[in-house]
Amino acid sequence: MKSFKTITLAMLALLIVAMLPINLYAQAKEAPTRDQIEDKYKWNLADFYASDDAWETAFAALKGRIGEAAQYQGKLGKSSTMLAQCLMLNDTLGMIAHRLYVYASLSLDQDNRVSKYQELADRARMLYSDLGQATAFMEPEILTIPDEKLKSFLAQDKGLSVYTFYLNDILRRKAHIRSQEVEEVLALASPVTGAPSRIFTMIDDADVKFPNVKDADGNEIELTRGRYGQILESTNREARRAASEAYNETYMKYKNGLAATLASSVNADVFAAKVRGYDNCLQRGHERDSIPINVFHSLIKAASENLAPLHKYMALRKKVLGVDTLFGFDLSVPLAPDTKMEFTYEQAREYVMKGLQPLGKEYLANVQMALDSRWIDVYETQAKGSGAYCWGTYTVHPVMLLNFSGRLGDVFTLAHEMGHLMHGYYSNKNEPYIYAGHSLFTAEVASTCNEAIMIKYMLSQTKDKNEKLFLLNYYIDQIIGTFYTQIWFSEFELKIHEIVENGGALSADGLRKIYREVYQKYYGPDIFIPENRDLGGMRISHFYRQYYVYQYATSYAASQMLSRKILAGDKTAVAAYMDFIKTGASDYPVNILKKAGVDMTTTEPFAQTIKTFSELVDEYEKLLLSK
Repeated sequence: MKSFKTITLAMLALLIVAMLPINLYAQAKEAPTRDQIEDKYKWNLADFYASDDAWETAFAALKGRIGEAAQYQGKLGKSSTMLAQCLMLNDTLGMIAHRLYVYASLSLDQDNRVSKYQELADRARMLYSDLGQATAFMEPEILTIPDEKLKSFLAQDKGLSVYTFYLNDILRRKAHIRSQEVEEVLALASPVTGAPSRIFTMIDDADVKFPNVKDADGNEIELTRGRYGQILESTNREARRAASEAYNETYMKYKNGLAATLASSVNADVFAAKVRGYDNCLQRGHERDSIPINVFHSLIKAASENLAPLHKYMALRKKVLGVDTLFGFDLSVPLAPDTKMEFTYEQAREYVMKGLQPLGKEYLANVQMALDSRWIDVYETQAKGSGAYCWGTYTVHPVMLLNFSGRLGDVFTLAHEMGHLMHGYYSNKNEPYIYAGHSLFTAEVASTCNEAIMIKYMLSQTKDKNEKLFLLNYYIDQIIGTFYTQIWFSEFELKIHEIVENGGALSADGLRKIYREVYQKYYGPDIFIPENRDLGGMRISHFYRQYYVYQYATSYAASQMLSRKILAGDKTAVAAYMDFIKTGASDYPVNILKKAGVDMTTTEPFAQTIKTFSELVDEYEKLLLSK
């Protein structure tokens, strides 16, 4: 076969039939079981623990060590050595607890029906809570140490120097750290306040069962989330309509339970904000990472004042499709005529390796290692965790969950999650444990930067008009999905939190009404929302992490600026970007991004993204209507 570089997208389409052995699963009536998937397409959780028995041994050992923290209680201000030893013990126990929890959770996500792993995940979660309770004295006690004494401790003990940023941050958050007794209660309450998210996950991944439908070719198949996405991209409108009705009517059966879980989650957010002395949930969501609240409001304002390009695109979509009424199930079908792009997982791997070359040889070598070392769980199987994510621990490499089905979006999902994986891999290698994690505000930058680089690469590889239209269509939809949609999700989130903060209550009908209003505002007059298509607010897992979704939009805007500099061949930009992904949480996220070359306290990143979107819509319309 010719080298990959010489294979055009058109040629790839001709090769699909001979190169889709795994994607044939998508044509089976039922989703495959896990044992039907080859091991090379499954992650290897033995990298975390060799067996469940090994996990049990580690669990028992940690349970026996939690009491060690008590020896330092009441003594942190006595000497720098005592403080350093306590902080290091906390890190050590935290690393073990996290590894236990991640293994149990990943094992469960292989098949959410397996009660054994449901129990392991619950036990790991409770052990985390026990550890939190045992160490709850630390931050309140640190705050009793006089500032000058704490400074002298830092000067005396080199072992404490790594904790300088952490200790200064505690002082910054002093007003919101409660007494030891209250902190212990909050730690004890964490399994309860986190219950809505777990209940939603069990309903969504284990209980929700979609009916059989006919795919675009008339074959009867079991509807799954992955297959639903495939059908929505087909040109068969009746198949799209039927799949949409089946999908949404299934969720309608759970509407009251889903509304109750989301309402409970919002109430838990409000409870935590009040207990910690914040004015509201929005303040709490930003204060932890010292993000100016104005960033959130500026983002919503920028989008709300620039909806014309989005409305124009919806009108164009309606016109090109030739429909009297534009529905949600009409928004994913490509407008480019007679163009269909499908990929095997192997092809997706090659595209990622070629597309990410601007990030340098070292980065690519580590991507190759991740691809070849069973760090990725590739295909959709029965009761597997939905969507895609990357997760890992400080002592073990990150792993990636996919539900790959061969669509163009799956290629970009691989690139996106690889950005997360590399971010975690590099920060774990370069940061001490206490700073190895990422703020939500920076976490999505590395992932969406990969997508931005990939789309430019794929556009550069084709001269075919229809292929270019297909890719431009994807690029436009990517900005809608990652920027505009996340902003209107955030507006929805703000509204439902404000209702509870002002003494109101949330019901299924109330949530649907708010969701419908915001949906209509952003997508404009050309979209029609039927009665049972307004459940999105109740079936999106990210709403269980308060003020999380808007950070997709801010991250996307930041990544667009960074990727432009990288693709311009600016070597300093590549170096700055590599420094960025090596950084975890050793500084505040706004500062980290500023060092990388993007100032998120200004509106420039948002304005540039909106400008890019408007230009893409104009380019797309011109090319689409040209002869």
